[in-house]
Amino acid sequence: MNTQGEVKMKKISLLICALFMTGMLFSGQALSADRIFFGIATGGTGGTYYPLGGMLAQLISNKVVIDGKKLSATAETGNASVANATLLSRGGIESAFVAADILDAAFKGTKQFKGKDLKNLRALGALYPETVQLVVRANAGVKTFKDLKGKSISSGSPGSGQWQLLGDLLSSYGLDRKKDISEDYSSFSQSVEKIKDGNLDASLITAGAPTASVLELANHHDIAILPLTGPAIKELQKIQPYYADAILPADTYKGQSSDVQTIAVRAIWATHDKLDDETAYNVVKALYENTDTLAKVHVKGKEISIEKALESVSIPIHPGAEKYYREKGLLK
Repeated sequence: MNTQGEVKMKKISLLICALFMTGMLFSGQALSADRIFFGIATGGTGGTYYPLGGMLAQLISNKVVIDGKKLSATAETGNASVANATLLSRGGIESAFVAADILDAAFKGTKQFKGKDLKNLRALGALYPETVQLVVRANAGVKTFKDLKGKSISSGSPGSGQWQLLGDLLSSYGLDRKKDISEDYSSFSQSVEKIKDGNLDASLITAGAPTASVLELANHHDIAILPLTGPAIKELQKIQPYYADAILPADTYKGQSSDVQTIAVRAIWATHDKLDDETAYNVVKALYENTDTLAKVHVKGKEISIEKALESVSIPIHPGAEKYYREKGLLK
C-alpha cells in the first residue's frame, strides 16, 4: 500500500518525465526549424547516380545556408530515370537525376510517358555523359550486337529508359525483341551477379564509367564490352537524338585493352516547379562553383562543368537556376 509520500514522489517523477519529454519535443522542433531538408533521388547502388548523388548531397550540406538555416541534403536510392521523373512530378522529392532523353519524353508526354506529360518538371543543370555499356561474358560467343540473337540479355525494369533503349537498339539492328532474345529485367547489380553465375549472357548498362558493378565483375571474371557503332547506330540516333557517339577509353575495366566505340546520353539534375527559387539558385551555385571538389572524390565529377551546364537540356529551366546562369552569362 502506497503512503502519501510515495504517491507525491510518483507525481513529481511523472511531472519531471513529462517536462523532459516536452523539452525533447521542442528541441527536436527547433532543430528541424534550423534546417531545410533537400532530397536527391538517384539510382541503384551498382550504378553511378547513387555514389555521385551522395557526394553532391554532402557538398550542398557543407556549402548552402539560406536565411540562417543550414540546408541538409540527402541522396536517396531509386529506380533511375523514369521512376525519378514520375516521383518529381508528384512532388515526392525535391530533385533527381534523370537521363536527358527520358526527361524530354516525360515533359512532352512521349514514349514511356505517352498521354501523361509531366509539365511541372524543371531542369537545374546538366551533369555528365552516361556511357552505354553492353557487357557480355567473354565466353558467351558474342562479338557484335547481332550475335545477341538467341542469347539472354538484361534490360532493366519494363518501361525504364534502359528497357526503351534496348528495344530501339534491337529494331535498329533488325532483331525482334520477342523472338530473337531471352530478356531479363534485373537491375545493374542483379544482372552482374547472374553473369558471374553463368545465368546471363549480357547486360545493357547506361551509367557513368567506370560503373561500380561492372568494375567488380571485371576484377574477377573475363568480360567484354561490345562496340555500338556503324549504320545501325546512325539509325538509332535518328529516333534517340540525345545519344551521341562516345568512346569508352582503354583500361576502363580490367582486360579491356583498347578503346570501345559506343554512345552516351547526358544525365540531367532536375526538379519540379514548386521548389522555391532561392533553394534552386543556391544548390545550382554550390554544384557548379565546387566541381573541383567533386572531381577529387569521383571520376565523373571531372566531367561536370558550368560550360556544359545547359547541354542536352530541352525542358524549361527552373527560375532559380536560370538566375544563376544569367549571372554567369550563359543566358541573356
